[in-house]
Amino acid sequence: MARLLSVNVGLPRDIEWKGRTVHTAIWKDPVRGRCRLRRLNLDGDGQGDLAGHGGEQRAVFVYQIESYRHWQEQLKRTDFVHGQFGENFTIEGLADDAVCIGDRYQIGSAVFEITQPRVTCYRVGIRMDEPRMPALLTSSGRPGFYLRVLQEGEVEAGDEIKKVGEAKERMTVAEINALLYSSEHPRDQLQRALQIEALSPGWRSSFQALLQSQTTAGRSGNAGLAPPAAWHPATPGFRPLRVTAVEHESADVLSLMMQSADGQPLPAALPGQYVVLRLQTTLGRPPVFRSFSLSGPPLTDYYRISVKVEPNGAAGTWLRDHVHVGDALDVSSPRGSFVLRTSERPLLLLSAGIGATPVLAMLHALAAARSKRQVLWVYAARDRGHHPFAAEVRRLMLALPRARSYVCYSRPAARDKIAEDFDSAGHLSRSVLDEIGIPREADVYLCGPTRFMAEMKEALATSGVSPEQIHVELFSGSEPMTPGVVGSVRRDPHLPIDDAKTGPLVSFARSGIAAHWNASKYQSILELAEACDVPARWSCRTGVCHNCESGLVSGAVVYGPEPLDMPAEGNVLICCSQPLRDVVIDL
Repeated sequence: MARLLSVNVGLPRDIEWKGRTVHTAIWKDPVRGRCRLRRLNLDGDGQGDLAGHGGEQRAVFVYQIESYRHWQEQLKRTDFVHGQFGENFTIEGLADDAVCIGDRYQIGSAVFEITQPRVTCYRVGIRMDEPRMPALLTSSGRPGFYLRVLQEGEVEAGDEIKKVGEAKERMTVAEINALLYSSEHPRDQLQRALQIEALSPGWRSSFQALLQSQTTAGRSGNAGLAPPAAWHPATPGFRPLRVTAVEHESADVLSLMMQSADGQPLPAALPGQYVVLRLQTTLGRPPVFRSFSLSGPPLTDYYRISVKVEPNGAAGTWLRDHVHVGDALDVSSPRGSFVLRTSERPLLLLSAGIGATPVLAMLHALAAARSKRQVLWVYAARDRGHHPFAAEVRRLMLALPRARSYVCYSRPAARDKIAEDFDSAGHLSRSVLDEIGIPREADVYLCGPTRFMAEMKEALATSGVSPEQIHVELFSGSEPMTPGVVGSVRRDPHLPIDDAKTGPLVSFARSGIAAHWNASKYQSILELAEACDVPARWSCRTGVCHNCESGLVSGAVVYGPEPLDMPAEGNVLICCSQPLRDVVIDL
């Protein structure tokens, strides 16, 4: 007979961890007497990070006393207490390899349904004082599981757990857990899992992504876990491309056309992707790495990049002053996930300054396809002298039967003509977007200076555009993901204190930082990135969740610990990898 041994609750608290403050409710304490269970929570319980925990599908976390005994033996521990693993219910029975997603149980006067295995993160490692715990729990087949509340009621330690129903498709918690996190994703098993009505939406989406990825030739890695920034991996390394043309697009923007020196086709790029350049700007010093969006049509016979020349910008100034037709540049394969997606919805290409480059490539692709989509090009510049691609955009718009444009100059010059060069003076804002008539159902592709993008995201949201429809390109990399960390101050990337000066060089291409690897100081490339304040994404920190999966532009790494499932070829899990030699990471 299965029994409820302990009901455990806890509210979020702030703890100190590795010099950070983490807001977490991983500490749970037993409750005496009966406890009221509601749709989203037990009385007295809470979650510190609702993005990863809690909600209707994860209202109650369950862990088995039999797994306690397993970990006591494996970890040589005798100090466990109920709630040790952050669970709400400590139970006897209902092993992960016996119960199925969709099984329903009554405990006390409440009724529950199993929705998914536990998704582990670094906080269980903090609670257990064992950083490897996320990987150990997942790889052991003993993750525990979440319950959805079908009927609110009261529960108490000692209550019998009665089975009251089960799913038609029988797949255990352990089987579902292994299907996502192991390296084996059999198609028939994925299809079976998707037949389980009770399976939570998040896990359903992961299995759908895995199923879809199996139809893509050459696709590797775990599509069910990889973040959007890792969806389009590229072959690591650089190839020399010959500069065939240099064109000045505006007062501070120049374009470089590049072709393969041997005339061979270049790797195809998706509209919106970018390449990384390796520039030897100073002899005797490490090369500089910079990412530049491809701004031309989707061709394989040449690439075009467009570069803004900043007054103190090392790369742009060097390219302007030292690169000429006939010179060779080291260029990576196209990469990035800010790409034009197939859809019939209206399309808003919204940009400012040099942010026009990736959306210009999208406009080229639309024009080449003679797209029938409703296309709205909205662009902000200082004046005509700082308005690159103006004639090019007008020409491309003529090929699109349902296209229109709107250009805003913040400080138009006396010679700039309204209704010819631009449509309004001032800055783009919510009121301007309303005046233009932004379709609320539009897919939005947004790129430009950081402040501009923040203002436009807010303006679009208040205009009724769903956040899921807004796609953003950050030239400095993706938005950081540091679950539970609070009160941290965002700093510009920098070299670490006391850079080693020797050892493999780890270059963060998007952040413009190159630091030496110090094996005695850092356990992973992620830890070095954090020491440099390079924005990064992570959750488990042990090679399980793949949130940290990033592009490996060049070089090679070794893993320790080994990931449960390897990333896609051309990508790297920075949370558990170390450089074998000089590496360039797409962060």
